[in-house]
Amino acid sequence: MVDIRRTLHRRPELAFEEKETAETLIRELESLSIPYSYAGPGSGVVGRLTAGPDRPTVALRADMDALPVVETTGLPFASTIEGNMHACGHDAHMAMVIGAAHLLAESPPDVNVRFVFQPAEERGGGARTVLASGLLDDVDAIFAAHVTHHYLAGEVMVAAGTITAQSDRFTIRVTGRGGHGARPHEAVDAIVITGLLIGAIQTLVSREIDPTHPSVVTIGRIEAGTAANVIAETAVLEGSIRSTRADVRELLHDGIRRMAAAFGQLYAADLDVEIQQGYPPVVNTPTEAELAHRAVRAILGEPSLRQLDHPSMGAEDFSYYLQRIPGCYMRFGARPPDSEYIPLHSPAFDIDEAVLRVGAAVFDKIVRMAPEVYPTRSTG
Repeated sequence: MVDIRRTLHRRPELAFEEKETAETLIRELESLSIPYSYAGPGSGVVGRLTAGPDRPTVALRADMDALPVVETTGLPFASTIEGNMHACGHDAHMAMVIGAAHLLAESPPDVNVRFVFQPAEERGGGARTVLASGLLDDVDAIFAAHVTHHYLAGEVMVAAGTITAQSDRFTIRVTGRGGHGARPHEAVDAIVITGLLIGAIQTLVSREIDPTHPSVVTIGRIEAGTAANVIAETAVLEGSIRSTRADVRELLHDGIRRMAAAFGQLYAADLDVEIQQGYPPVVNTPTEAELAHRAVRAILGEPSLRQLDHPSMGAEDFSYYLQRIPGCYMRFGARPPDSEYIPLHSPAFDIDEAVLRVGAAVFDKIVRMAPEVYPTRSTG
């Protein structure tokens, strides 16, 4: 697993461009005599272990894509593709599922298994591509996990209910009236309006949302102006909205639109708001969370389990699977001993590779425990 993880780490590919990555995974599946489906670049690789048409089917999912990040780890197996990096641990996720495939192929379980390697989790919602293929139509439950520096290797977070936030993006286009920097009274300054609007939007969460309901509004990009002595006629703001409740999400959307309309009226400008719906929240189903909990306890013992204090405000397209298939999304500790916390998406992100054995063993155990939970299908 360490070798496969490092091979994948060296050749990170962005969303819907995971050609070499897919080829590497296919070679691993072929070495295990596991049949697979693959429709070419931009699609998922789905391996199949078959126990019989009357047996339940469990899927294990890993994401394949990397990020547009310049790696600074200095590792001997650091990225060789300039500007790309597995800074979110997807190389580890793939290695874990391949490791589980090795264990399950050596001693086949009494259930059907799908090994799902999907494209484009970071952007593009590649889970929808896999679902649209029909390859998971007969799946009874699906499981996945994400590495994190919040815990050490051997520590696992499993919980039912909401695990990650809903994520949306918004764009606000401000149109004023351009003019000379020496004659501001003849213009409507889009930059001034933008600055004031940024401050106002930050009060949505701090003053209008119940503080017990986690939510975040971030403005991450601003574009305005052409020269130091020209009053900008236009400005563009881009940001993200993260929430864990549908009612809070609606309040934030309405609040952004309301503030934009008010600023337009106040400053005689036009403000256009566009909100794009992002990934839904990840909501683990109780039966599958309990199965994962039991598997972790059997492999690592009760002290290894960690509780969810609050949902992550990150987003994850595993949520699309959970809208159609019961399942559970876990977090595997991967912080190296005596290492400082390094966040996901950092150019310095790395893992304790001991987590690979943990992940493979937990996935293997979940599959082997599945017959206790899912009934045999009637073939009559």
